[in-house]
Amino acid sequence: DVYKRQVDWQGAAGFADVQAGIAMTPAHPVRVASNAMTYIATAVLRLAEEGRLDLDDPIERHLSEEHLVLLRGEGYDTNAITLRHLLTHTSGLFDHSAGEIYTSKIMADPSYHWTRTQQLAMAMEYGEPHGPPGAFFTYCDTGYILLGEVVERASGRPMATAVRELIGFEALGLDSTWWELMEAVPAGAGDRAHQFLGEEDVTDYQPYYDLYGGGGVVATVGDLARFWRALFAGEVYRHPDTLPVMLTTIDGAAPIPDAEEGAMPPGAYRMGLWELDVAGHRAYRHTGFWGTSATWVPDLDLVVALTVNQHDAKEVLDGIPQQVVELVVGLTAPDPA
Repeated sequence: DVYKRQVDWQGAAGFADVQAGIAMTPAHPVRVASNAMTYIATAVLRLAEEGRLDLDDPIERHLSEEHLVLLRGEGYDTNAITLRHLLTHTSGLFDHSAGEIYTSKIMADPSYHWTRTQQLAMAMEYGEPHGPPGAFFTYCDTGYILLGEVVERASGRPMATAVRELIGFEALGLDSTWWELMEAVPAGAGDRAHQFLGEEDVTDYQPYYDLYGGGGVVATVGDLARFWRALFAGEVYRHPDTLPVMLTTIDGAAPIPDAEEGAMPPGAYRMGLWELDVAGHRAYRHTGFWGTSATWVPDLDLVVALTVNQHDAKEVLDGIPQQVVELVVGLTAPDPA
């Protein structure tokens, strides 16, 4: 049975550094951007396992007074928004990274030292609450930077350290995974591959713009796959009922009125990943802004992680997992003879 053969394949094509003519290899780490949300959600659920927080806790209990004041000042009910709302993008928070304003600020000054507080303040300045918590679904980086703060305050440790320890990076062999700027680059980790926004090489952009929970992780695709494999193989959570909780959502949320065409439908996003169909099979996935993706297909026991080092790569991020699923299914199809 090919599903039980524990096949592990890695490959690469193209260049990690076009100008220097350095070929891309599976050993080149990349910024995984929003794939970091899976790590943050996992850390929150581990803290819940340890009894240090509850998913239905209001954010009032877990954020700094400075951030609570900002939220209350724009009409957010910090006693009604829960950690579960943040995890499932149903908090009603406006996203500081929505639209072109934030991107234009980053492009104008790629070295600017953004803080979590400044990002939250931007969300408060440029948008209104979408509605009461649980009423609307909209993907929101701001919610996950707040979850990064929750991890810090509930664990009593810096976010990167807490996530590393709660997940167990060392035990899982995630030797080429780290939180940029917050941790030292692991010994033996390769140089980061160059990543692009159109023709713009953004490799040297300082990562403060995407560092505090909505992004910030650097990893090889092999490590990304290894993390997802461990997560769904029962090697991360301590209790068997935690993973099923991660795969739940808040029912009844509607799309926001100005949702973009083709936006993820309400109910698809769970906690740090979303459910979708891949070649007729139920699957779970997360992607990152710079062209990274991880997908788990439960009935095939299959994990596919990849990068194309380029924003706006949806066609590839959708197409490769589908082709891999079709290949695996084809390998296991009965011989018509």
